[in-house]
Amino acid sequence: MRTATMNHCRGRLTLLATAALAGCMNLAPTYERPAAPVAPAWPQGEAYGEPGTGGGVAASELAWREVFVDAPLQRTIELALSNNRNLRVAALNIEQARAQYQIQRADLFPTVAASGEAVHQRTPADLSQAGRAVTSHTYSAGIGFSTYELDLFGRVRNLNEQALQQFFATEEARRSTQISLVAEVANVYLTATADGELLRLARDTLESQESSYRLAQRSHELGVASALDLRQAQTSVEVARADVARYTRALAQDLNALALLVGGPLPAELRPGSVQPEDLRWIDRLAELPSGLPSEVLQRRPDVLQAERQLQAANATIGAARAAFFPRIALTASAGVASSSLSDLFQGSARTWSFVPQVSLPIFDAGRNRANLEVSKTQRDIALAQYELAIQSAFREVADALAARGTFDAQLAAQQALVDATGETFRLSQARYRSGVDSYLAVLDAQRSLYAAQQSLITLRLSRSANLVTLYKVLGGGWQRADAATG
Repeated sequence: MRTATMNHCRGRLTLLATAALAGCMNLAPTYERPAAPVAPAWPQGEAYGEPGTGGGVAASELAWREVFVDAPLQRTIELALSNNRNLRVAALNIEQARAQYQIQRADLFPTVAASGEAVHQRTPADLSQAGRAVTSHTYSAGIGFSTYELDLFGRVRNLNEQALQQFFATEEARRSTQISLVAEVANVYLTATADGELLRLARDTLESQESSYRLAQRSHELGVASALDLRQAQTSVEVARADVARYTRALAQDLNALALLVGGPLPAELRPGSVQPEDLRWIDRLAELPSGLPSEVLQRRPDVLQAERQLQAANATIGAARAAFFPRIALTASAGVASSSLSDLFQGSARTWSFVPQVSLPIFDAGRNRANLEVSKTQRDIALAQYELAIQSAFREVADALAARGTFDAQLAAQQALVDATGETFRLSQARYRSGVDSYLAVLDAQRSLYAAQQSLITLRLSRSANLVTLYKVLGGGWQRADAATG
């Protein structure tokens, strides 16, 4: 009975060793993508307009050239993709992560090295058995590998998987940086365009109000206009003059921001022109809600994919921590020749070899391995929470952008109607002033109202365009085809 039991145990141990040597033992938890902690559908309601049909092209499938079609803007984006320092750092981070992965992956294979050694030693007489000083010479040469670990329980393979997932995470970080850079260049470009339009409007208004002020001066000298009318006209002139200075400064700062983004001075031919939002084609491309459920759309975003890669890396770390509880087998072997004479080093009788297997089994470590396992599990839970937060944040960003898209058109229509109405009010007030029905104060009030309404219209157009850029970005806007062309 005892012999049968011993044979049974020996058979089980043999089977276990065979399975381990075949690479079948992996102590890491089986990874399953967590369920997205967001609503199963995009928000609906008055702010979001009519529900889309889901037939639109997904933003992640659109290269940025298909969205930003203005030629100077495209060239500006190309310069940024080539020279931006943040993007360069992201690319270098990928190279660093790739090298770290290669370092970790090397542990899967034995390190083979050749060696040669010459030892010359003198033993004094009082330590020599021969009773006299002895000088010895030893020469050796060989090849071998040292401390190669047999990865029976997946420790090395899980560390390799952890490094691989970190490498993938840095690639997703670069994609996220690139999409953000494209969107930021587009936003600053559009802001500069809007500030240029505001500057033009301020200059036109200043010229018109200076003309009105000169007219008020003559009327005041003739006794027709009061001092209050004159000072009101002067107030409007100074407001417009201040706006000219403000928008001149804003435009210069916009160009400085573009220079930083493109990584150098902005060529004069790429200065933002007077492109209107209606001239850009992204409106029609993003007219429909993206197809698929929110979880499907958001999981294409590079920042969400980066968080998932980090979760997978933390999951692999648990396997490495669990493997620390099991025996570790390391092999050291070498073969070569050794001789006391250099001339006899490569004789047949000089051959030598060594094979040193080592087994270590943790018995007492004051709880270090258990603490390491708890740390790895906690890191996995942190990575899980960060992944879920990334999805929730992405859902919120898309929902906000959709709410803005659903309301901007109505707001723009109302603002345009306000500009038309204030323009007509200004025209009528001028006619009534010339007829002597109203005072010049009514003309100035109407002119100020028209100026403010025109400024708000330009700003609102900028906000609508910026929202479309943001929507493209938060939906995981693609850049792959453009990236091949720009590096």
